[in-house]
Amino acid sequence: MISWRKHYKKTLIAIGLLLSTSASFYGQDGDPKNGEKLFKANCSACHALDKQVIGPPLKGVVERVKTEGGVDRDWLHKWIKDNKALRASGDKYANEIFEKYNKTEMLQFPNLTEKDIDDILAFTTNPPAPEPEKTAETTPAEGTANAPADKTTTNIVIISLLAIAGLLVWILVKLRQLVTLGQSEDLAGLNATRVRSFSEIYQKYHYIGKGLLGILAILAAYGVWNWIMWIGVYKGYKPEQPIYFSHKIHAGEQKIDCQLCHSSAKYGKVSEIPSMNVCMNCHRTISEYNGKYLEPGKDKAFYDGEIQKIYAATGWDADKQQYTGKTQPVEWTRIHNMPDFVYFNHSQHVVAGEQAIINSFNKKNPNNKIDVVCKACHGKIDTMNVVQMANDFTMGWCIECHRTTEVDMNNGYNKEYFKNLHDKLKKQYPQDGGKITVDAIGGLECGKCHY
Repeated sequence: MISWRKHYKKTLIAIGLLLSTSASFYGQDGDPKNGEKLFKANCSACHALDKQVIGPPLKGVVERVKTEGGVDRDWLHKWIKDNKALRASGDKYANEIFEKYNKTEMLQFPNLTEKDIDDILAFTTNPPAPEPEKTAETTPAEGTANAPADKTTTNIVIISLLAIAGLLVWILVKLRQLVTLGQSEDLAGLNATRVRSFSEIYQKYHYIGKGLLGILAILAAYGVWNWIMWIGVYKGYKPEQPIYFSHKIHAGEQKIDCQLCHSSAKYGKVSEIPSMNVCMNCHRTISEYNGKYLEPGKDKAFYDGEIQKIYAATGWDADKQQYTGKTQPVEWTRIHNMPDFVYFNHSQHVVAGEQAIINSFNKKNPNNKIDVVCKACHGKIDTMNVVQMANDFTMGWCIECHRTTEVDMNNGYNKEYFKNLHDKLKKQYPQDGGKITVDAIGGLECGKCHY
């Protein structure tokens, strides 16, 4: 009996050790919740749990590498920290993976500690279930509070219906009186005294008529003039595009710099529409929308469908992670379009005039300040789901800006280049304290914008 008990205790100890080793191997000794944060920060650019992105899906990776390559958790630690060194050492399985995924080299993560890697492996083995969203529930107190309001609403409806009924009765009474009057001799006498034609009215009140006609002519002329002056002005214009693109999500929620996509605005005359390859810089690894913001009337499936349009346009096969060569042109609808006789250079405003324009705009709009120069003309683009023309972009609008925007003379280039001109303008405009606006240095010359 004693011998059996000893063997029983040894067996339990052995089973316990086996289970603890197994749990350690499968990454369960880590913290899945912390692993989820680390995964999103370090791995999500190239990997997903349940599908291939640039790299393979990582759900159950611990068990998979054991089955495929016969390697353990220590091997995964080495691979994650420095897979290049592991391949250079001649590790067979490491080189097989490298070849299998088109020799795409994985980044090294020497900054991750052993515990960090254990947490990530725990997340890939047993990802925590998403927390259910809290829904607003009406408490008994709230229901009781709403009861008086509902009763008041009912009373208002009843009173309104009674008032309408009373009005209808009054109208019926008046109609009856009119019918009675029409059948009397008094009505015949009244009709005899009335004017029977428009000519009689005009002869009687021709001075008033001529005055009214004159006023109508002036209003008509003003309407025509106003209509002519607004030809070609499309403030508020926001057409639908073939692929839905929300600046609120990209520039607002994700804080993507305007010039990352519109790079030519800084160094060129025209701010070009970004090519689809610019979109693919990010969307090669972002195949679905997982953001928290949803525009009213749109859901996750809508945004996912728009991403698929990008893939169709560029010929990207998300499953094989390669381009097919079959592309589809995207016919974007242009929003901002200057007339052919107007010259406008983006780089001149974005680079040379950047700080001056921002300072001038914020001075004129203290309650609606901007942080980037683009917003001075294009409005707060980071709040727009659908881009619209935010300003008039008329000649008068541009001239007003040139008359009120001060040139930044603290800029080293301007300070040196306009040195003599600056002294001359101080004498010419002493009432402005030597402040130089764009119009003072040729900002109103016709040839600057028309050629």
